Amino acid sequence: MATLDSRAHPIKRAAANPALEILERLGYVARGVLYAVMGVLALRIAMAQPGGQATDLTGSLVYLIGQPFGKLVLYVMVIGLAAYSVWGFIRAIFDPLHRGSDASGYLERLGFVSSAVSYAAIVVFGLRILIRNGGASGDSTQKTISSVLDHPAGGSLTVLIGLLAIGIAIGQFVEGYRAVFQRDLKGWEMSESARRIVVALGRFGMFARGVIFLVIGWFIVQAGLHHDPGQVQGFGGAFLFLLSKPFGHLLLGIVALGFVALGLHSFACARWMRLMGSSFHVDRQA
Repeated sequence: MATLDSRAHPIKRAAANPALEILERLGYVARGVLYAVMGVLALRIAMAQPGGQATDLTGSLVYLIGQPFGKLVLYVMVIGLAAYSVWGFIRAIFDPLHRGSDASGYLERLGFVSSAVSYAAIVVFGLRILIRNGGASGDSTQKTISSVLDHPAGGSLTVLIGLLAIGIAIGQFVEGYRAVFQRDLKGWEMSESARRIVVALGRFGMFARGVIFLVIGWFIVQAGLHHDPGQVQGFGGAFLFLLSKPFGHLLLGIVALGFVALGLHSFACARWMRLMGSSFHVDRQA
């Protein structure tokens, strides 16, 4: 066991590098910007204001690129999101947030891997734009499901993916209720009022994200049952689905504000999240 620990130490030290920690905090800022932009654009639709757009994280990145200093913003976002993706793998492998090795702990750590892969895909998308000096965002969810449905067992697999998305939605609701994420913050550096606000933002944001995942999952299940990729909707389609319901503008407005709250919560995490460095040093002292 001592040999294993001695081998792991250099890797842990690299993961706890202060420079990497700064980039990971930049990653939380970049992530927060994408969620906030997505929420603001959806909120404009709910308020019937010009410039509204129903999009996903990739679409938010495209929107930012179209603004002044877009190329500089893209460089910063790619660097930050790449570091955030690395942080996802660090959370899964070294468990600095102490999720544990039981079934629920491994499930959460698997979620960190999924997050890391998702943000890595956005990084690849950004790099393609930088290399080709252009690019367009589409509904990646619909494209993915279309490719799955091409396989012989595509219908069953698609239903399974939809049920997984619904499971993620339920997990978001549970996480928003339990607010386990508050244990990941440097509470000793926060005032009581700041802690309450950050926790409230996280709960609201996770509830809103859960609603969207629930809608996406339902559409994916329907696509699998009817073998029709046209029924699949991503984040943008889910926003518009809410808009089409009774009191749709109010419903979409609430969910859009939730995504803005999720962005603000990510900004707070950039300041107060316990990263590998702090966890590593605490573990060494213990």
